[in-house]
Amino acid sequence: MAGPERLTKTVPGNEGIKQKRETMFRITLRKFMRNKLAVAGAVVIFIVVLAAIFAPWLAPYDPGHQYLLDKLAKPGGKYPLGTDMLGRDTLSRLLYGARVSLLVGFVSVAGIIFIGTIIGAIAGYFGGIIDALLMRFVDVVISVPSLFLLITLVTIFQPSLTTLIIVFALFSWPGTARIIRGEFLSLRSREFVLAARTMGVRSSKIIFSHILPNVMGPIIVTATLQMGYVILAESALSYFGLGVQPPTPSWGNMLQDAQNITIMISAWWYPLFPGLMILLTVLSFNFVGDGLRDAFDPKSIE
Repeated sequence: MAGPERLTKTVPGNEGIKQKRETMFRITLRKFMRNKLAVAGAVVIFIVVLAAIFAPWLAPYDPGHQYLLDKLAKPGGKYPLGTDMLGRDTLSRLLYGARVSLLVGFVSVAGIIFIGTIIGAIAGYFGGIIDALLMRFVDVVISVPSLFLLITLVTIFQPSLTTLIIVFALFSWPGTARIIRGEFLSLRSREFVLAARTMGVRSSKIIFSHILPNVMGPIIVTATLQMGYVILAESALSYFGLGVQPPTPSWGNMLQDAQNITIMISAWWYPLFPGLMILLTVLSFNFVGDGLRDAFDPKSIE
């Protein structure tokens, strides 16, 4: 009875694999938790996401309703964050604006990651002429100034929420594709990939079932950093009147309404709060991205 019992203890099964994955998760989480800025950023993002989800219940007023007798009311009392030049409650518009900014960010980044991962995976796995052609295409897209391209495309098509998402998804993926390509180039010659090829496993299955799970770390980090970029770009385009159109509130078009220098001086709260939300949210995503990059790095000190 001692022999089989020892064999059961020494040969790892599914429980051993599961335990190893759980251990890696704990190590990654522990390394991430040591980064105080990343943890603080994650808390801010969590609060902003909750505020956006529960905006209809948290907003004290209808974000589009105009209280003309309360134009540019100071923060406090009836309006915690004041009102704009049309008497609309700033707090309510900030909450609903978070919905718009996060929606553009999450959907656009999903498209960016999908396109960039597909192109980067194909280029890195197959190499040769396929890699050369795809990378030259990436170079062409990167060579065009991104902000100029976004402004041009949004101007040609009708500015809207859908237009922003499509434009971001279709033209902001080259950086992601390069990162994924580099990861696939380093992994395609590993033993487990060579073994799968020897066994006759299809290339598509090797890409998506064998290599891609090992690239999830860089993909998550890239997605987090892209969120900050997309939110900032959407705010910039909305500020110039090329993004989300009124009366739909967004942090960018709230700043657009405050371009008058007189309003900026006499009603300081008008541009302050949307600008502060953009700053905090973008910084938080960048901090989380940096923290995740360090946490997923196997060379970082445990």
